[in-house]
Amino acid sequence: MKNKGNELKDFLILWSTQSVSHLGSGITAFALTLWLYEKTGSSLSTAALTICSYAPYVLMSILAGALTDRFDKKKTMLVCDVFAALCTITVFGLYNTNRLMVWHLYALNAISGLMNTVQQPASEVAMTLILPEKYYQKTSGLRSLSKSLTSILNPLIATALYSFIGLNGVIAVDIGSFIVAFVALQFFIKIPKNRSEKKASVFVLAKEGIGFLKENPMIMTLILFMAGVNLVASAFDATLPGYVLPNPNGGQTVLGIVTSCSGVAMIIGSLIVSVMPKPKDRVKVVYLTMLFSLGTENFLLAFSREPFVWCIGQIIGWILVPVMSANLDVILRSTIPVELQGRVYACRNTLQFFTIPIGLFLGGFMVDNVWEPFMLAFGDSAILKTLFGIGKGSGAALMMFILGVSGSMICIITGKKLKKYQFNDK
Repeated sequence: MKNKGNELKDFLILWSTQSVSHLGSGITAFALTLWLYEKTGSSLSTAALTICSYAPYVLMSILAGALTDRFDKKKTMLVCDVFAALCTITVFGLYNTNRLMVWHLYALNAISGLMNTVQQPASEVAMTLILPEKYYQKTSGLRSLSKSLTSILNPLIATALYSFIGLNGVIAVDIGSFIVAFVALQFFIKIPKNRSEKKASVFVLAKEGIGFLKENPMIMTLILFMAGVNLVASAFDATLPGYVLPNPNGGQTVLGIVTSCSGVAMIIGSLIVSVMPKPKDRVKVVYLTMLFSLGTENFLLAFSREPFVWCIGQIIGWILVPVMSANLDVILRSTIPVELQGRVYACRNTLQFFTIPIGLFLGGFMVDNVWEPFMLAFGDSAILKTLFGIGKGSGAALMMFILGVSGSMICIITGKKLKKYQFNDK
């Protein structure tokens, strides 16, 4: 009988090396956000960078998941990694020949996002194939832990590298992390075959994924609920730079620190997940944790002008996210047959993540074109001045207040629908 170390060997190698690669990619993404804000000074233009990464999820995820279920998972992940690395190398070449333009970043991010659209469901299925079911919750905690560390280290490392050695140093770290992950996946990880590698038409496979969700209303409701959460959270992400960077108490370093606090919170949450007992009702955990997160963080940031309070808000808002994520992950992996997971996860990506580019656009657009002009015109009002401050950034504060109200309402309304479902895994 295999011991625990042998059972988790492939997972631990894949998880650790892919985490290193994600860290490198995240550093580059954050540094490019800083470069773009320096060039444009616009929240919308920086949000558009992320929109281009997520747009393929909306446009291509369902078909990409069907492709994933047709081909070898390991080869799919390797090919996608190579294309993403080529995009980074292209940025390096354009930057060093003084030809890098804003539209280049948008186009390259779209290509990189398309590769991630194909790779993500392949990676999810690969994790299921190499993991015994009894480790789902604990390993989900580890995956949340690596994401948390990435959230902390991305802005800190990116800001430091970008400030001291420029974009070239950032890209060099990214390429190095890619090499580590590629070599590990190619030579040290064995992903077993499964019945999901079918040769049926891509459209037939995609239809099967959609059909599964239609026949499982609990899963569909959870996915649509998370789509609403993602709408508010992505609008917050687009608003945050426009709130912190122009603030007299803000700036690039403060933005990096505030962003990192979400990672600190997720580390704590990930450790909680790793040791917490199995909850009685995982569905209830999902929507109650999101109500707590969205109903606190946005208001704390909206009404404060102090970086310390911003950090506290980030911690409170993110500490329960790994708890939500782990419980949702167990529900999906335990409910969806492994031979359907690629296409179902891809359908999930389209439905759950299509709101992210919308939220990023709305967040940036509303800050730049609605609430900042509104506060410029009416911000002298005693109530508005007291609540949201004055000057550039006050419109972003007002936007965060609106997001707090919206997020709370989404959780309360959808939570009532979710109450009729209960998931008790064995």
